[in-house]
Amino acid sequence: MPENLSRKRICIIFTGGTIGMVPTSDGFAPKQGVFKSELEKIKDLASPDMPAWELVEFNPLLDSTNMEHIHWNQIAEAIGSRYDDYDGFVVLHGTDTMAYTASALSFMLKNLNKPVVFTGSQIPLCELRSDGAHNIITALQIAAEGVIREVCLFFGDTLIRGNRATKYSADGLLAFDSPNYPPLAKVGININYTSEGRSYAESDADRTESEFSVRLIDQFDIGVIKLYPGIHFEMFAPIAEEGVDGLILETFGAGNIPSYDKSLPPVIARAIEKGTTVVVCTQCPQGTVSLGAYEAGSVLVKAGALSGYNMTTEAAVTKLAYLLSLKRSKKEVCRLMETNLRGELDN
Repeated sequence: MPENLSRKRICIIFTGGTIGMVPTSDGFAPKQGVFKSELEKIKDLASPDMPAWELVEFNPLLDSTNMEHIHWNQIAEAIGSRYDDYDGFVVLHGTDTMAYTASALSFMLKNLNKPVVFTGSQIPLCELRSDGAHNIITALQIAAEGVIREVCLFFGDTLIRGNRATKYSADGLLAFDSPNYPPLAKVGININYTSEGRSYAESDADRTESEFSVRLIDQFDIGVIKLYPGIHFEMFAPIAEEGVDGLILETFGAGNIPSYDKSLPPVIARAIEKGTTVVVCTQCPQGTVSLGAYEAGSVLVKAGALSGYNMTTEAAVTKLAYLLSLKRSKKEVCRLMETNLRGELDN
């Protein structure tokens, strides 16, 4: 542990989630104003070897299933308004949508050069065997060490790039995985980083300035359709007619769709004509979309769909919302959607 860790200042942003919940007659739920006292029970947080920390508690607190773009904006603004006052940030968040929020923040915080570490727990901090204390202590150390200066997610024993994370287990203590990108660090007796310094070079494709800034996300209608054997696409025709802002298709394998139903290409083409941005992802946890590699996927190329390559669905949804919020041309949104901006894809 670096000798000067105690000189670092870390802001803990508590948004809600399991880690700060308490038992109620209706099950575990967030309760305002009790979390700081739970943190103060963790003796290690008062150790002289730990960084100084301050708590910012959202009001109201949220179960992460209720998170939406306005809350992503709230978190981004909380970081942005305190950016110069702290060496790093730890965001405590519910696990159900943590990967979505971490992905969104990775795009919203431009030219970020400090750690923003998301974490939480599967068992509330007030309960026996809670995994919360370990996750908070380690996240604070990672934020203070400043080796990885991007939006990331720590859980259990693994530090993951935020926009590569996906929730892997509903009840395991190793709740998150990064199926298409290696961990940024593995934690045992030591925190073993797999790369030094900034772990990705922010793309110039999206850069309009060199200083840190926050880009908020507007509300958009983005749908996600997961293909399954026997699916008939006419049922989705109303989506095309409504002209939604974006559509993420979770296809088979490398971007394949069934050929027995000829209605999908026209549905996709109509949607694109009405201004919908259509992105093809794979429902396989690991691997990449390769549109046109198989005949079963070439019709999507002809219809005008974009490749999501090996982005997670969480990254594809939030990246598209971010790009639409920039108010760029449709052509530019399509180009940037297939461009690696924050380390979210390989193409």
